[in-house]
Amino acid sequence: MTLGTLLEALALGLLEGFTEFIPVSSTAHLLLAAHFIGFESTGKAFEVLIQLGAVLAILTVYFQRFLRVAVALPTNPGARRFVLGVLIAFLPAAIIGAALHGFIKQVLFESPALICGTLIFGGVVLIIIDKMTFQPRFNNAMGFPLKVTLGIGFFQCLAMIPGMSRSGSTIVGAMLLGADKRSAAEFSFFLALPTMAGAFAYDLFKNRNELSVDDGLLIAVGFVAAFCSAVLVIRSLLDFVSRNGYAVFGWWRIVVGLAGLAALGLGY
Repeated sequence: MTLGTLLEALALGLLEGFTEFIPVSSTAHLLLAAHFIGFESTGKAFEVLIQLGAVLAILTVYFQRFLRVAVALPTNPGARRFVLGVLIAFLPAAIIGAALHGFIKQVLFESPALICGTLIFGGVVLIIIDKMTFQPRFNNAMGFPLKVTLGIGFFQCLAMIPGMSRSGSTIVGAMLLGADKRSAAEFSFFLALPTMAGAFAYDLFKNRNELSVDDGLLIAVGFVAAFCSAVLVIRSLLDFVSRNGYAVFGWWRIVVGLAGLAALGLGY
């Protein structure tokens, strides 16, 4: 392992944390960046496992709120409904993701052109959704009806296609199902906890016999970097989207997707 490889892991970790919770697809950015700089990870495990850093960032920022929910679980129906809602939203991705894990990692993760195309498509969708006028029925991410959380869970499954974006799919799904922009983003944060923790555990199990000490060091560097950058994003994103909406992220996706296609066309 070289210093250059460690610096690449650091840069990719910062990129993961910065893009995980905005609707631009952190997976697409990681896979494209790794492709163009020549970074190779065992079984593409690095790109999945460093997401746990972003999960811990959510726990850090929302620790007090989660603690209140945990304390209230035995006596408060609202707290129990919130936890049940997040678990229900997690189920579709858990089932479908486990069933298609091999196809996703071995085929979809290895298709830079597909990733660029889905970035562009998702960007167009975000711009269209952002310009639409909605009459939100829900503005409390911890009080969504269970049928709404299940619907958001099915939208999350779109993110199994690299470039579609987990946060983008869940945010758009929540808005289409009646949530306002802020609560849609916040529920996407909460849903990330079981989804990303589950992906981490499953991918670690699948690659347990292939990972080396060097892989572990690279993952640790990326993990810490992802945690630090994700904390900054989580603390600022809700206010940003409340004021500015999501169109800027749509244009971001389109620019990155077109740049990626151009680079691929030049043989990179």
